[in-house]
Amino acid sequence: MTKKQDNYSAFAEVNLSNARSENESYEDYRKRLKQNKDILKLYSIVGRDVFKEMFPEGVGEALKTIDAEAEKTNAEKLGEAK
Repeated sequence: MTKKQDNYSAFAEVNLSNARSENESYEDYRKRLKQNKDILKLYSIVGRDVFKEMFPEGVGEALKTIDAEAEKTNAEKLGEAK
C-alpha cells in the first residue's frame, strides 16, 4: 500500500517572517504580524484537516480575496462620496 501524497500548503504566499521588509511600512508590518498571529492561532486550535476545509486554496488566496473585496468596497464608497 502506498500513501497518497498531500501537497496542500496552508501558508503558501504568506510572509510568516518576523523581520520587517525594506519596502514595508511600520503600519503594514504591525498589521502583518497581528494577521500572522491570528492565522497561526486558528491553525493550532482547529488543526490541519479543518484548516484545509476552511481554506482549500491556502490562506494566501483567502487574503487576496479579502483585499480585493475591500478595495472594491472602498472604490464604491468613494464613488458615492463624489
